[in-house]
Amino acid sequence: MATAIYTDDALAELRCAEKRTSGGPSRWLERPKGSPVHRQRSYKATAIKGATECRFEIYERQNLRDEDDFSCGIDYVSLQGSRLKLARYNGPSHEHGDIFFKPHIHLANERVIISGRRPESEARETSRFKTLEGALACLIEDFNVQGISARHDKERLF
Repeated sequence: MATAIYTDDALAELRCAEKRTSGGPSRWLERPKGSPVHRQRSYKATAIKGATECRFEIYERQNLRDEDDFSCGIDYVSLQGSRLKLARYNGPSHEHGDIFFKPHIHLANERVIISGRRPESEARETSRFKTLEGALACLIEDFNVQGISARHDKERLF
């Protein structure tokens, strides 16, 4: 499926729009079959941009056998139902390009969308989180999400 072209300015508007969750998170669902075995839940959110309501979905996913294998992310869901992954916050369980087993953040950008790659295919290393809850706290802060709470990870002294 082709991805619509979103400019960096349009992506920034989606990122900054105040989002409100509704109905709380879905319950945790465990995926015991296959690999990796994980649990996942999601939240629905909306924002008002001009006269238009914008819809978003936020998810959390945790591997049940590897605490470093986690991800949370946010999708923009168009009125037609197509999805654009705006961001993904990943744990240090794997390599990504020149990032070796460190937490990293994938952010959609115009250049990558134009090139035909997945909008969030590029990543940057971060020290802002070490756990799924810490990653969710960063996403909430970075994407102006109201109605969900999560605690930032405490800095390790050693």
